[in-house]
Amino acid sequence: MSAPSQAERLLHDLGIRAPGEIDLEAIAFSQGALVKFRPMDRCEATIVGNARHAIIAVNSESIHTRRRFSLAHEIGHWHLHRNRLLLCTDKQIGRFAGSALDPERQADDFASDLILPGYLFDPLVRRMRSLTIQALDELAGTFDASRTATLLKAVRANRFPVTMVRDGLDGRRWFWKSEAVSPRWRLRTDLDPESFAFGMLHRDETESSHPRMVGADAWFDFPCCQDHDVRE
Repeated sequence: MSAPSQAERLLHDLGIRAPGEIDLEAIAFSQGALVKFRPMDRCEATIVGNARHAIIAVNSESIHTRRRFSLAHEIGHWHLHRNRLLLCTDKQIGRFAGSALDPERQADDFASDLILPGYLFDPLVRRMRSLTIQALDELAGTFDASRTATLLKAVRANRFPVTMVRDGLDGRRWFWKSEAVSPRWRLRTDLDPESFAFGMLHRDETESSHPRMVGADAWFDFPCCQDHDVRE
C-alpha cells in the first residue's frame, strides 16, 4: 500500500472514517479558511489569505459536484500554496493535466484525494466485479463526487484494465490509462465514427449503462489491433 497523500493525512488527523463524514466546508474551517458561495463570472473559485486565514469563494451557479470539487481544489491551494492569490477558471479545475509541478495539477490531485481518499475508496473498488456506468454512478454517489472524478480515481486504482478518454465538441482530448493496460495499446488521436461515444457526442444517442463490444481499432492504433475487441 502506498503512503497516504497530504489530503489523506489531513482526513486521518480529523478522524474521518466514512465517506459521509467528508464535510468540505468544515474541513476548510478547521484549516483557517472560510467558505462563501456566490455567483461568479468566468471563474469557478478563488482563494485569498495571509499566513493564517483565508477566504474561499466558490461559484454558486455551478452544479453541486462541481462546487464540491472546486472547493476541495481551493483547499488544496491553501494547504500547498499558501500566501498566493489564485483565480481558478473551469479550464484549470479538474483537468488533471500538465506537469506534476503545476500548482493547478497539484490542487486537482489534492482535491481528488480529499473527496475520494484511497483508504476509503480502494476497498470499495476492489469489491467491484466489473466497472460499469451503473456501478460507477453508485460509487460516485457514495462519495458525493462527479462521475469524471470517480472514474479517474478508479482508473488510478488499477483494479481493471481501463483507458479513460475525454472527448468534446471543442475537439479537446485527454486520457488516462490504468497500469493494467499494455503500453503498446496506443490510443488514437481522434474519435472514430464507429465508436458508440461518437454517436453520443455528435448524434445525441442514448448512453448505455453496460459495456458494449467494439473493434479495438475504433479506439487504438497498433499493429493487428483490428484483430481485437474492447468493451466500450
